[in-house]
Amino acid sequence: MSNIVRKHRKAAILGAAVIVGLSSLPFAIQATGAAAAPAHTTEVNPSKGSFASVVENDKPAVVTITTTLKSSGAAKEDELPNEQFRKFFEQQGIPVPGQKSKRDTSGVAQALGSGFIVKSSGVIVTNNHVIDNATDIKVTLDDGTELPAELMGADPKTDLAVLKVNAEKPLPTAAWGDSNDVRLGDQILAIGNPFGIGTTVTAGIVSARGRDIHSGPYDDFIQIDAPINHGNSGGPLVDGNGKVVGINTAIYSPNGGSVGVGFAIPSNEAKKIAAKLEANGSMERGYLGVEIQPVTKDIADALGLEQARGALVNSVNETTPAFEAGLKSGDVVTKVGDNQVMTPKDLSRFVADLEPGAKDTMTIWRDGKSVDLSVTIGGNDVGSKQVADAGKQEEKGPAIGLGLTDLAEEERAELGLPDDFSGAVVASVIPDKTAAAAGIQVGDVIRKVNGAEVNDASSAKRAVADAAKAGKKSVLLLIDREGRSSFVAVPFAVS
Repeated sequence: MSNIVRKHRKAAILGAAVIVGLSSLPFAIQATGAAAAPAHTTEVNPSKGSFASVVENDKPAVVTITTTLKSSGAAKEDELPNEQFRKFFEQQGIPVPGQKSKRDTSGVAQALGSGFIVKSSGVIVTNNHVIDNATDIKVTLDDGTELPAELMGADPKTDLAVLKVNAEKPLPTAAWGDSNDVRLGDQILAIGNPFGIGTTVTAGIVSARGRDIHSGPYDDFIQIDAPINHGNSGGPLVDGNGKVVGINTAIYSPNGGSVGVGFAIPSNEAKKIAAKLEANGSMERGYLGVEIQPVTKDIADALGLEQARGALVNSVNETTPAFEAGLKSGDVVTKVGDNQVMTPKDLSRFVADLEPGAKDTMTIWRDGKSVDLSVTIGGNDVGSKQVADAGKQEEKGPAIGLGLTDLAEEERAELGLPDDFSGAVVASVIPDKTAAAAGIQVGDVIRKVNGAEVNDASSAKRAVADAAKAGKKSVLLLIDREGRSSFVAVPFAVS
């Protein structure tokens, strides 16, 4: 299968395995026909080893989400199911995944994922990559009812989305739990619709907390060993009390299937973002305006810090909240309000969680002592603008489907790149364009275009445009991903 199907900033490639999103293309829905039932009243009975009561309460709130989107072409040979799966789908009357229907001449495809109802009025939470690039969204309830869905809001940076359906009666709901209470070794259940075969429940334990799989700037995943597969994306991860403690989002896999290493977005993060998406339709995050890097032991010793922690400020952009607050290059941010800043990612999260216009105290280490600064947080929509502008860029240049940005010092530090490393960072990938089909991923760094080095986004765009003007059928990109370089040939789209 292709290297990545999750539409996120950067893929973590560890050995031969990859982080894979869990939405499916193009599996059909099989209704479960289960009766609806509300709320959570029971706990798992460890003595009997049964989760039956939890499943009975939660399953009716889990839905299947099918989206219609532009087709990106026929599936590759290794993306098609094996013969056993092929026979199973054919026997059930379900279209074989990756096999285009003889009657399908519309040039569209279907993608499948899961979600869960959080309000009886029909509010549903799922993953952004389940509905990304969709032209039509349908939700199938646990009792088989199919309803059109409206997208209320989506946040690509955390891979969350909120939908709304209108039903004739109140719908069963799943209740949010407290992900901070989840401990390593706790039993959990994953509920969703893998491969479109119908709602499925799998059990496991919490394997780890706080996992960063390099899929976005706010990674803080719960790692689980409950089997989850394509189609499970957006489904709930529930604890022994039947409360939702996470949203199943990705797997680490050498072959695209479950090997017992899955990742879920913690409920405390998801609940907060889902509420904002429902209310506002988008996420507006706090903005500071600094370039930062980790504090190493040598840096800590040089600055007189007792421990190697905090976020070292490389530079401060003028006319930003950081500049107005008096932050300077060489400062180490150690706290935001009452929150300890251990790493640069902590600072990014804490600032992003603040509402634009909010005032807070920031503690910094400067000249051998702690100093408190008062800062008024700004708003930042740069990331979402880059994604939105990707399509506009294609109207003016070659249609390979990439949105590019310069390699900033903050990203250079986050990616562990040397100071002399240059290139253009892939900020967005349009799913139905040729770059996505070639395997280019958000977070890749383009270093050369047709053998010529590129230093920034502008030079990369010019080089791609020059290749198209020269009449070339494709452009050869040298990309860096997780410290590994490889050439990728990307054809120009046929108009």
